[in-house]
Amino acid sequence: MTVDRRQFLLGSAAGAIALPATAHAAPARLIARTRMAAPGWAVMQRRLLARNAAACEAFYARYVDARGWLKVFERWGANDGPDDAAEATNDWLVLHALGGSDRILTLARRFWEGHLKQYTAARTMDVPIARQGMYYREFPVQMDWQHNSEGLTSFNVMGLSIPRDPRLLARTMRYADFYTGRDPTVRNYDPERRIIRSVMNGSRGPMLRRATPLDWAGDPFEAGERFHMEHGETTYQQTLDHYDEYGEVVGDNPLNLQATTLGLNAYALGGGERYRRWALDYLDAWVDRARANNDILPSHIGLDGSVGANWWRGVYGWGFSPVVPQTGKREDRNRVPRSITAFFNGTVLTGDLSYIELWRRQNARINEAGRQKDGSFEAPTMFGAQGWYGWKPGPYRSNGFEIWYFTQDPKDRAAAGEHPWVSFLEGRNPGYPIAAMQADLDRIAAREQAQADDPTTPDTRLADWPLDISPASVTSLIQLMTGGLHIARPPWSPTSPNQGGVPLHCRLRYFDADKRRAGVPEDVAALVHALGDTSAEVTLVNLGKVARTVIVQGGAWAEHRIESVTLDGIETRIGRPDFTLRLEPGCGARLRLAMRRFANRPTLAFPWGR
Repeated sequence: MTVDRRQFLLGSAAGAIALPATAHAAPARLIARTRMAAPGWAVMQRRLLARNAAACEAFYARYVDARGWLKVFERWGANDGPDDAAEATNDWLVLHALGGSDRILTLARRFWEGHLKQYTAARTMDVPIARQGMYYREFPVQMDWQHNSEGLTSFNVMGLSIPRDPRLLARTMRYADFYTGRDPTVRNYDPERRIIRSVMNGSRGPMLRRATPLDWAGDPFEAGERFHMEHGETTYQQTLDHYDEYGEVVGDNPLNLQATTLGLNAYALGGGERYRRWALDYLDAWVDRARANNDILPSHIGLDGSVGANWWRGVYGWGFSPVVPQTGKREDRNRVPRSITAFFNGTVLTGDLSYIELWRRQNARINEAGRQKDGSFEAPTMFGAQGWYGWKPGPYRSNGFEIWYFTQDPKDRAAAGEHPWVSFLEGRNPGYPIAAMQADLDRIAAREQAQADDPTTPDTRLADWPLDISPASVTSLIQLMTGGLHIARPPWSPTSPNQGGVPLHCRLRYFDADKRRAGVPEDVAALVHALGDTSAEVTLVNLGKVARTVIVQGGAWAEHRIESVTLDGIETRIGRPDFTLRLEPGCGARLRLAMRRFANRPTLAFPWGR
């Protein structure tokens, strides 16, 4: 990326070429007066919102104590450490932002505060970095960004519901400044070379020595005896051996780019332009590195800022295939593809899709390295000293769906693959909404049964155990209500990034205009029928006997401008990120929206506060 282009993306001093800020024109007010028989999908959607909330409350009552602490045996480590504890309420805040009960927001916030205190108080005996607490200044002391991101899954979407909370803004700025170079006590970031200096980093700074298995695995404990091991190890020695080849951590890795989500949120919450500038400067450094490396994002950057000949090195790199102690076989653990979610931040912050184009080019280069074997094409997934390896049948299309979702370019559609939701959006699977919501209802029921059958007690339960029991199931709600992506772990699609901590990316959001809160009003349901580069179609219906007023917004951060809305055959000019729709009792409407995606600077401020 040239200096001129970087200056364009960051904005000039005078602001003349900066992306336009969100418009402030008065919102249009539309009225839906046409009676609509209650659609089956709408009834099920309201039921799913309610079932989620009830199941989450029951989970909280069993697995969280009066202090907001998770009832588990606290440990440090990548297997079952603080990041896993923080994930116990994953998706609860998204549930609230969609229209779930205020009680869920209360519980999720209480748990976040409680777990901060819990893991600040928790200490290691043997692992050096955490002897004074596993959290310091309310953040992990030193861990990699696969796990740091997972631990921030709830925090990174908190602004959807409470964007004016001063404590949230202060924390987001503090966390971000661990990485911007602004905080002089934490030297994670080298602003001159534009690198985060280690794979292992946090509130106590970077690890600038070779990591040991102990650093990753945590203190000795009764693995496989007193505790069930979610990762398959049966002894503590196997847990140590799992990390035997995780030593090469000094230098930068693309997973560190997940820290830019803190910059995005700090900017969108009102923290100031410097967070946007830092996130883009760091992202652009990686764009430059990929371009200089034949369009392949390197997985190791030295402390001097250079890529070097062994660009594939490092923990979680292109050539990272450690031995699995239980089997004695090597397993490919290239995590570079997960970093695509950080490049979404660049597009949101600038409106520039070239951050996604980088990934399209990378996939093309990998496929160029493919080969014919036994009459069939196969592509590599790994690279090491001997060249490409990790061959899989068919073309390489990791992250193909996300690339297409962002570009909405027909030439990316084939790499996106087939999925029943996409078939629905394309008019080929009308039964998908009911089927998808029923799957989420079934998942809630299965997790409630798992809780009923759970034999563990707090002193025999590790922090990763509740992750498969926490009942929040929102994939269908995100897709159907918002036209959005649910990127989480495990992934919703085999080719999607298995990455935690990703903020909400969606086409539409909703707000209750009367209650002044995020989410659809009571009795209201929404279904996005179609998405295009410059359009979307959505049905909104009021199932109740009282009129409801809903504000419809383009994007999670008001980043999409709604140019016009067509209701009952009449097109109304909007020209701003949102509009207001009054739904009379028992009435609904199918709306067609003309949109300009990524037209506005991101903000988490509610529509009435902008």
